[in-house]
Amino acid sequence: MSVRNTVKGIQQVMWKDAGVDGDAQRLSQLCWMLFLKILDDQDRSLEITEDDYKSPIPKRFQWRTWAADPEGITGDELLEFVNSELFPKLKSLPIGKAGDRRVVVRGVFEDAYNYMKSGQLMRQVINKINDINFNNLTERQHFGEIYEQLLNDLQSAGNAGEFYTPRAVTAFMVERIDPKPGEVLLDPACGTGGFLSCAIRHMRTQHVKTVKDARRMEDGLRAVEKKQLPHMLCVTNMLLHNV
Repeated sequence: MSVRNTVKGIQQVMWKDAGVDGDAQRLSQLCWMLFLKILDDQDRSLEITEDDYKSPIPKRFQWRTWAADPEGITGDELLEFVNSELFPKLKSLPIGKAGDRRVVVRGVFEDAYNYMKSGQLMRQVINKINDINFNNLTERQHFGEIYEQLLNDLQSAGNAGEFYTPRAVTAFMVERIDPKPGEVLLDPACGTGGFLSCAIRHMRTQHVKTVKDARRMEDGLRAVEKKQLPHMLCVTNMLLHNV
């Protein structure tokens, strides 16, 4: 199944849930679930390539533990776990030294909310998300297109003073600026991270030649976004780019 069809299937399931009302809630619901799946796929890759790597999420709350099994918990048991255990734990993760990835997880879940009221429908959504392998480069690239389509589905976008810059515009800006590893790149109103993701793609294509270059690029990225939904989307977008 293609990523596009998977996301469409997820949206169709969410339409049936009485707790999810409107495109903004559907996108917010999908975002925190995708975040956990993307992070888990990224963890699996880092566990292979880095010695002594440890996920920022405790094992009991990792996607692979409670969500990956298609015959896993469902119904009221799943809702109870998500609402009473998963969210409280991730909202209160202890924060360590600078660079601690738990800061990212805690920031995403700080104001997040589970809107779904049916554990059976949530299990259906989870199983569809499991069809996507975010360590597969092709699927990850296709998801970028879906990502933009989800934003277009927000009926209130623009009417509420929120505008999403087209990819062609951000790509042109990045091309003219020509950012390089070691430079500080700040987006003070990053929204969903489109400018930063274009900048990362540009630097990796034009300037990143070594692991040291990649680290210098990542260390120079800066972003600010006060609204929760764009913030969640931005973090998810950065995870897709392995940042």
